[in-house]
Amino acid sequence: MRDNYRQQRVLIKLAENIIFYGVLAILLCFFLFLFVWMILSSFKTNVQVTAYPPQWIFTPTLRNYVEVFTENPFLEYVLNSTIIAVAAVGIGLLFGLPAAYSLARYKQAGLGFVILLVRILPGIVFLVPLFIIYRRLGLINTHVGIIATHVIIVLPTIIWIMAGFFEDVPRELEDAALIDGCSRASAFFRIILPLARPGIVAVVILSFIASWNNFIFVLILGGSKTITLPMAVYSFMSFEDVNWGGLNAAAAIITLPILLLSLLVQKQLARGLTMGAVKG
Repeated sequence: MRDNYRQQRVLIKLAENIIFYGVLAILLCFFLFLFVWMILSSFKTNVQVTAYPPQWIFTPTLRNYVEVFTENPFLEYVLNSTIIAVAAVGIGLLFGLPAAYSLARYKQAGLGFVILLVRILPGIVFLVPLFIIYRRLGLINTHVGIIATHVIIVLPTIIWIMAGFFEDVPRELEDAALIDGCSRASAFFRIILPLARPGIVAVVILSFIASWNNFIFVLILGGSKTITLPMAVYSFMSFEDVNWGGLNAAAAIITLPILLLSLLVQKQLARGLTMGAVKG
């Protein structure tokens, strides 16, 4: 009797595992299909990309990647995107971490509401006033101007996410540091920030992706000196034709840095995204 019960439990566990991994495989196939299609299309000619039915067996070509780097100053676009994203995230952390700490420790409901409001507003809301201000200040088509717009994107995200992590840090640790002679600023840098490092890693990755992929601000407030990678991809499209091969090759190059960065810090990223998720 007991052996039959054990066999039933094993069969039930096996069925649960089959169902779980089967559903997981279906979801992975669904989400990875577009990425795989992009990579495959980057090695096809335009005729092969638009062929119907789709050609799964073909002779790969590097022509699209050669075209991306030879017919466009693509390295300049990569440099622009890197400078803007790194600067925006750095400035966002400089102001966002203290603001998030203040929001978590002193329960500033008004500030939290304003940050949430800015966070949920679409970026296009800021375009008209920014365009008027930038024209008068001469900031259109400048790196400083574009970086400032990207700070608008990443700063609310940093504050809102990091406030939850700082709330998880026990106040007793900070009080003990103050008793030992640390100032509040010293306790923040020596105690609070190291404990919230997984959250900082997660928010840096998310903010970097948001800045790296931003398109609308560069389109309206940028120019020839500040073309970023999303704008470079847009240049492969015209009213008359779409260079599908070059478009997919450029998209693959844009995706690669984010993918590598996420893989390098995947453990801390996963930990950061799950810490502080449940309160109670």
